Amino acid sequence: MADSSSDSVSIDMETPPPSGKDNLVKTSHGSLSVTIYGDQDKPALVTYPDLALNYMSCFQGLFFCPEACSLLLHNFCIYHINPPGHEFGAAAISDDEPVLSVDDLADQIAEVLNHFGLGAVMCMGVTAGAYILTLFAMKYRHRVLGLILVSPLCKAPSWTEWLYNKVMSNLLYYYGMCGVVKELLLKRYFSKEVRGNAQVPESDIVQACRRLLDERQSTNVWHFLEAINGRPDISEGLRKLQCRSLIFVGESSPFHSEAVHMTSKIDRRYSALVEVQACGSMVTEEQPHAMLIPMEYFLMGYGLYRPTLSVSPRSPLSPCCISPELLSPESMGLKLKPIKTRISAGII
Repeated sequence: MADSSSDSVSIDMETPPPSGKDNLVKTSHGSLSVTIYGDQDKPALVTYPDLALNYMSCFQGLFFCPEACSLLLHNFCIYHINPPGHEFGAAAISDDEPVLSVDDLADQIAEVLNHFGLGAVMCMGVTAGAYILTLFAMKYRHRVLGLILVSPLCKAPSWTEWLYNKVMSNLLYYYGMCGVVKELLLKRYFSKEVRGNAQVPESDIVQACRRLLDERQSTNVWHFLEAINGRPDISEGLRKLQCRSLIFVGESSPFHSEAVHMTSKIDRRYSALVEVQACGSMVTEEQPHAMLIPMEYFLMGYGLYRPTLSVSPRSPLSPCCISPELLSPESMGLKLKPIKTRISAGII
């Protein structure tokens, strides 16, 4: 929520328009739905959601947070790319359609950028979407300015994950988006603190996500899951990335160790890890405010900022608390050193 105290007044606070511009982009691997928010003359920020989610169910918590929205929409035009068949009202993918590989999905992003005449872009992805965007950055290095990754994947599935995904795949194939599949997905996304239990009801964000999962075509989710479950290990190629990376992960995420592993493989001069306490994989929905300050510092390294008249004490944008080296092009606001920042829910 925006800081309502009298010592913080933001100006030029940009909020998402009632609806974005929906586009259907034809690629060599099928059509993709792309929803655009903001001024297309601004630099591009491309997003890609996790399994069974679209941009609304994966990123609305972050983009509806006024401070984060001001930071991002002030500096970027947002291009929300939905995985094939994950947009609202999507038809079921035909049984005759082959399952795309993760390489095919990454190549689709390049075709989307070409369609809109975009050069190098900033990328933001969650878990499976983070893997696709990282693979895209490795294949098309000159097309990526930076990576903001949330609970990312980089290794091939472990036997545990592979079996877990196979069970979910079979359920989707034979029973559709049934209750068991929804529970497995919600465990993937959220911490137990918001999923609730017999004594505590599940939170509003979990209930909303549960309803949105009902709208997904199970066949389309199955296709994306099959692609992700067949992904190769890209760990060894991470050091060749030529862009800066900011990685968030919830400490309760089932992919926590993978995010830590990924950070260890990226060039330490250009990466930072932010761990969020009492949070699952989908930090964008569960604790979006925890992303604000690290993103502000990260974007300062690109000369980007959030416009404010005066700034709340928790914001890093006050000139008195910004050291000169943080504003240099060589810095991404984190002094280009790997850090481990723990953000507790109590300070948000």
